[in-house]
Amino acid sequence: MNTDGNTASAIGLVVPDFTAVSTSEPLGEPFSLLAQRGHPVIIYFYPKDSTPGCTTEAMQFRDLHDKFSARGAKIFGVSRDSIKSHQKFKSNLGLPFDLLADTDEAVCRLFDVIKLKNMYGKTVLGIERSTFLIDSTGTLRQEWRKVKADGHAEAVLAALLAL
Repeated sequence: MNTDGNTASAIGLVVPDFTAVSTSEPLGEPFSLLAQRGHPVIIYFYPKDSTPGCTTEAMQFRDLHDKFSARGAKIFGVSRDSIKSHQKFKSNLGLPFDLLADTDEAVCRLFDVIKLKNMYGKTVLGIERSTFLIDSTGTLRQEWRKVKADGHAEAVLAALLAL
């Protein structure tokens, strides 16, 4: 989390409220982190809709969704893609959770997930695949950075079960 320019871990601190456009119905209904209080929240950041790693990660969260829900947890995926792109991605994969469109990178900056990356020999700014587990009081309990998509959802579920 990056609330004041400090990129040190914010584990144990309350995550500041933020809003973002969501795939919830009606389409584009604003998401608010504060409105999620009372439930554990998993926020995972991914680079781009419909790409191989992002599809793998989304499907694994989808396949474990019932186990997350059994603990009262809500899952939200975040990328810089448009709400239209998110809606198509969600529909194509049958995702039972919402995706948040962060087209202005405000949420990405809050969680400090925009990093310099090397793509095809060019240095670009992109989302570093990262996940954050926030408890029912809004406190950050665990974060994962530089995530490998395959198998990651199981690690997040294990951390949730350990809360």
